[in-house]
Amino acid sequence: MSKRDELIVKYAADLKDKCGVNADMDLLTKVTIGCGPSIYNADASTVSGSDESELATVKNNFLIKKLGLSDGPKLDAGIASVMETYGKSNRNKYRAVVYYMLTKHFGKESVY
Repeated sequence: MSKRDELIVKYAADLKDKCGVNADMDLLTKVTIGCGPSIYNADASTVSGSDESELATVKNNFLIKKLGLSDGPKLDAGIASVMETYGKSNRNKYRAVVYYMLTKHFGKESVY
């Protein structure tokens, strides 16, 4: 099993255990591939739910540029909802899992 496949299995387990979500493995794989090499970097592979600049990066680079959503309060509410579902006390929020949940939240699976 490749390193990426191992990570995808770990992300699916995270979704199930911490978020109560059964992952669409096809979509999760595509989102993980879309994250590129950042998933292999310990710092870049996670998202800090309490760091405003980190959340702004997620909003601008993922929601607006990647998913093609227009800026507005709905984006911040979506990010807050995903962070709440993932668990604010959970320190390690994997970027691929956050992106997967945001993709589902906004119904933008068609992008992948």
